[in-house]
Amino acid sequence: MKNMVWRLLRRNISAGQLAGYALANFVGLAIVLTALQFYRDVTTVWDDDDSFMTRDYTVVSHKVTGLGSLTGSSDGFSEGDIAGLGAQPWVRRVGAFTASAYNVSASVEMGGRGMSTALFFESIPDEFFDALPSDWTFDPSNPVIPVILSKDYLSLYNFGFASSRGLPQLSEAMIGMVPLRVSVSGNGRQQWFPARIVGFSSRLNTIAVPQQFMDWANARFGEGPVAEPSRLIVELSRPGDPAIKEYMDSHGYEMSGDNADNGKASYFLTVVTGVVVAVGAVISLLSFFILMLSIYLLLQKNRDKLHDLMLLGYSPAAVSRYYAIIVVAVNAVVLALSITAMLVGRAAWQSPLSRLGIDVSSPWMTILTGIVIMTVITAVNLAAIRRAMRRYF
Repeated sequence: MKNMVWRLLRRNISAGQLAGYALANFVGLAIVLTALQFYRDVTTVWDDDDSFMTRDYTVVSHKVTGLGSLTGSSDGFSEGDIAGLGAQPWVRRVGAFTASAYNVSASVEMGGRGMSTALFFESIPDEFFDALPSDWTFDPSNPVIPVILSKDYLSLYNFGFASSRGLPQLSEAMIGMVPLRVSVSGNGRQQWFPARIVGFSSRLNTIAVPQQFMDWANARFGEGPVAEPSRLIVELSRPGDPAIKEYMDSHGYEMSGDNADNGKASYFLTVVTGVVVAVGAVISLLSFFILMLSIYLLLQKNRDKLHDLMLLGYSPAAVSRYYAIIVVAVNAVVLALSITAMLVGRAAWQSPLSRLGIDVSSPWMTILTGIVIMTVITAVNLAAIRRAMRRYF
């Protein structure tokens, strides 16, 4: 009896309409999944910019004017400036650089030759580091100063100073073993400390020491009150947002390094991905209306047959089950083909991205997204079929 009912109902089913729906839905869903996976694969490159500073951090300072450079004065950030910056919607949090209020010099002996130079120290709160060395602490009873150095400084030494003076070039691992002696003086006091370079940063252009040491040394050797911070470290929630540049220009601030360029690239990629996903979503939505129109036309064509089935004792749910099977089967095929298309595209760009040093992400999150999208579409289709059956019959 079921086969007879099925043969009766499928007589007016248009294979062309179902194929049109399946094709449109496949194109739309394939575009959405492929765009999402490509975005996830490409954006992993911004997660590897630095060993302990993430890509969402930038350093903000006042623009230097000619008058300021001649007089030696520098603009600091007041508490109101910091609060105003922290209140922006594209800012997660703001931290201040604490500068040393004392004199610093360092000496080292290498190859039987000694060197000494004046230095400066800065510190930032520990929570603004993504990962810290295990010995990033300072204890006045065992005063060894850990230092994080900019990679640019090491390059200047190796390819500028060392090559011109006949000194040995040092790798990051070797320089971490070089013993340093640091002189801290001020407020009528002077003290020598052993120091060790424990890490390097390609994004933090400073000589960083722990906040504990900075607070202790400023209190002991500082001459006068600590000045307002001249630089801020900002964690951004939307790198590349055009509002960032507008705010910086209107307040006379500038961002250091290449964070702004990376943020613009990330923001541009986000916009492009959003446009592509929107196009795919529109195509999928149009395919949904194609299917619903086909179902309504089919119900109208089979109105008399369905009415006879109702008189024979078939319920609307029992009759609509056959149409539901068609929808579920077609959507399952569309989902499988869309995931296959996404995986084929991923395989095509995986090799070029690997040559650029970019590790692609797992496709399982994208596959799960496709399953969720198709589940929602199928549920809406089935609900529309049941509603149409109840309305007509």
